[in-house]
Amino acid sequence: VQLQASGGGLVQPGGSLRLSCAASGFTLGYYAIGWFRQAPGREREGVACSSSSEGSTYYADSVKGRFSVSRDNAKNTVYLQMNSLKPEDTAVYYCARDKTYYCSPYGPRGDYWGQGTQVTVSS
Repeated sequence: VQLQASGGGLVQPGGSLRLSCAASGFTLGYYAIGWFRQAPGREREGVACSSSSEGSTYYADSVKGRFSVSRDNAKNTVYLQMNSLKPEDTAVYYCARDKTYYCSPYGPRGDYWGQGTQVTVSS
């Protein structure tokens, strides 16, 4: 099982980025995928989740209305579209395979983790 997040970078406040999570070694369509972030000195936060096929999603209150998840199972890729970015969104972002096919209403549950990608929001 491997996951690799990419697409991070430096963006100005109010800008947008789209992160990608490339999955391999398992059937993406059978699992939910969670997005997490960790800023220096802060605990890791689960920010979003994309279910395998039953339609459930999860967004942390801190990103609700600004971030959205989508997936292309045929390409084994999950996306995190981040709009209206704020300096407090600065963090290393990770994707992780969830433990099951649906998104918990309490947040994503990481099972297998990929390497993260740095997102910096600054003017």
